[in-house]
Amino acid sequence: MALLPPTSLVFTVRRHEPELVVPAKPTPRESKLLSDIDDQEGHRFQIRGIHFYRFKPSMQGKDPACIIKEALAKTLVFYYPYAGRLREGPNRKLVVDCTGEGVLFVQADADVTLDQFGDSLHPPFPCYKELLYEVPGSNEILNCPLLQIQVTSLKCGGFIFAHRFNHTMSDAVGLIQFMCAMGEMARGALAPSTPPVWERHLLNARHSPLITCVHDEYDNATITNGIKMPDNLLHRSFFFGPTQISALRRFVPHNLRCSTFDIVTACLWRCRTKALKLGPNDDVRFICIVNVRSKFNPPLPSGFYGNALGYPAALTTAGQLCQNPMEYAIELVRQAKAKITEEYMKSTADLMVIRGRPNVNTVRSFLGSDLTRAKFREVDFGWGEAEFGGPAYGGDIISFYIPSKNKEGEGGIVVPVCLPAPVMESFVKELDGILSNGEAATGVENEILSKDEVVAGVENGILSKDEAAAGVESEILSKDKAAAGAENGILSEDKTTRVGRNFN
Repeated sequence: MALLPPTSLVFTVRRHEPELVVPAKPTPRESKLLSDIDDQEGHRFQIRGIHFYRFKPSMQGKDPACIIKEALAKTLVFYYPYAGRLREGPNRKLVVDCTGEGVLFVQADADVTLDQFGDSLHPPFPCYKELLYEVPGSNEILNCPLLQIQVTSLKCGGFIFAHRFNHTMSDAVGLIQFMCAMGEMARGALAPSTPPVWERHLLNARHSPLITCVHDEYDNATITNGIKMPDNLLHRSFFFGPTQISALRRFVPHNLRCSTFDIVTACLWRCRTKALKLGPNDDVRFICIVNVRSKFNPPLPSGFYGNALGYPAALTTAGQLCQNPMEYAIELVRQAKAKITEEYMKSTADLMVIRGRPNVNTVRSFLGSDLTRAKFREVDFGWGEAEFGGPAYGGDIISFYIPSKNKEGEGGIVVPVCLPAPVMESFVKELDGILSNGEAATGVENEILSKDEVVAGVENGILSKDEAAAGVESEILSKDKAAAGAENGILSEDKTTRVGRNFN
């Protein structure tokens, strides 16, 4: 099963008074325009993340909160726009007022150890709102701190680094660049090894804006015809390790080249759509969040920490998505990713100016963001790599793909999913059904199941006659297991003979 059990843990957090951390040295007092990709409606929200760090003997007696606060002040000298405030100008254009007012910082202590969070760290995290206290009135997009950090020391000597940042300022790559710079400063560096680059004009609309590409992601014609998610969503995480990925690959034709992201996304999109019980003619979208830094010629400069994201979409109907084989969904995901080019991004920026900076169409949409290469865990304040680093939770239509390990130590990805409770129950059943069939097929192929176990599976109605036949066509069953199927009247003599020849 891919579903990870939620952690039921209650603890107390004692916080110091919130404070503003300002740059350690004077910084320019100026205004800096965000790009036309930065300030689209879909970026005007706060993203919350979390890092867990273990006790390190060589750091005995050192206070992580004090070290990180000092490093933050030094880093803001180089990333001084983060210490400013956002203002909105004509045509909803956002600009950073570099006031140097500072970043919100909270120091805290918790009466809990890291081990009490369980063998496998994953969202949702217990007492998260205590680990990132939202200072009242501080989380608006305009005229508020652009970043908040809370460092919570644990009884075991480890600590939790939680943050909230204004998405208009940076994407995940840009934020991690900033946090890695903080880590370098905490470890004694005098300047970041990668100098920050503003250069937001590189992602601005052209002087004569012109939409040259099809942007299904911003087609909001169906915006009033969708289902509204309730506020009380159930948050769950799902782990995809070698066993689960192998099971899913059983549904992929051998001649179809695709990534783990493609396969997992196709599976989640189909399961989610089925669980929502949409009408067969309802339009559904998958929107892929793509880092476009390398898509430009020349590529965006190293050190660029703005939003360099494209949102190409795949569009189909619920009926087509759910009734076609898995490869149909995989192809749609691959085609969406392939849309991203430099021209596509210029067309996107032009669209923002022409259409008033719209949001992506969120109706019956599923968004996926691959963070497996985002290096969240590599942020090192002197205590080494984080045990977990990444978003604190998913959203009602977005899932993040976070590198992680299960309790057995197997590497894989954790995907947070948020759905209403009844829909989540259906989603889990759909996903388990796919993985169980795939794992059973993989087990038979690897001679894991005995003849008696195959027969028992048949007798208990796990495989239908057609499914068993399909397994033989795909050369899943060995000669002995094919014979067992034939003895129970599931496989025809012709199919049994054919698969027997394949294994001789």
